[in-house]
Amino acid sequence: MAGTKEIKRRIKSIKNTKKITKAMELVAASKMKRAVSSALASRLYAEYSWEILTSIAKNLEELAHPLFTERKIKNVLLVLITSNRGLCGVYNAQVIKKAILLLKSENKNINIDILSIGKKGDVGMRRLGRNIVASFTDLADDITLSSILPVSKMVIDEYKKENYDKVLVAYTDFISALTQKPNLKQILPVHKTDLKNLIESLDKEEDLAKNTKIDYLFEGDKEKLIESLAEKLTRMQIYQMFLESNASEQSSRMIAMKNASEASGEMIDDLTLVFNKARQSNITREISEISAGMASVS
Repeated sequence: MAGTKEIKRRIKSIKNTKKITKAMELVAASKMKRAVSSALASRLYAEYSWEILTSIAKNLEELAHPLFTERKIKNVLLVLITSNRGLCGVYNAQVIKKAILLLKSENKNINIDILSIGKKGDVGMRRLGRNIVASFTDLADDITLSSILPVSKMVIDEYKKENYDKVLVAYTDFISALTQKPNLKQILPVHKTDLKNLIESLDKEEDLAKNTKIDYLFEGDKEKLIESLAEKLTRMQIYQMFLESNASEQSSRMIAMKNASEASGEMIDDLTLVFNKARQSNITREISEISAGMASVS
């Protein structure tokens, strides 16, 4: 059994660790509240904007805008959204695993490049020897539409230049504080079938109205209007994915730190019991030695 001094030193060390994890839990909880609020506030708008793209893609058969045009798949750009820091449970591992499964199923005739968001995804993809075309590791926790503009502009421009024939985003959907789901979504080209399936998942009454043929009336230059609308709404989808990922990261970190604090408390209780047993054993031994000494003197 370890000495009492060593046990006291371990208890003190674990108590200090518990203070740190508890502080990190409180910070993550505060950030999570803001992140979840932002994600939920814009989620409905993001869904409706996605439905607008659905309606445009479905009702304008002659539409020839680059963001709606499907090409033969040769080059794919995968946007991988992870965090800059660890200590957030399985948040990074889940979304990186999702990306790895895609890479493992990669067709020999299809090249997949990576645009990494966050240091964890960047490190993970470099270890696999993947080609990283760009890496963004300086985005703030308080994400705004303007802060992700460089990412969305690069994605849209690369697709319009036909450097890539498909753009996928690996991110994490926020379900609840305890549940986050890694997801892989195609954002370019705007796929009519995928968007139609999204509509069919909504309420039946709304679904009936949205599947009705719509005759659009455009005022001004139709092509410029469609181009502006498509780019802005695509940018909105990317922004929402960032918000969902940020809310998932902070939630996962809060739960991870909470579990660490609870585990520290249990370890302290166990070590305290061991310490008390060791101290009682020492006291008993000392009493026995004193009794033996007195007996020998008498």
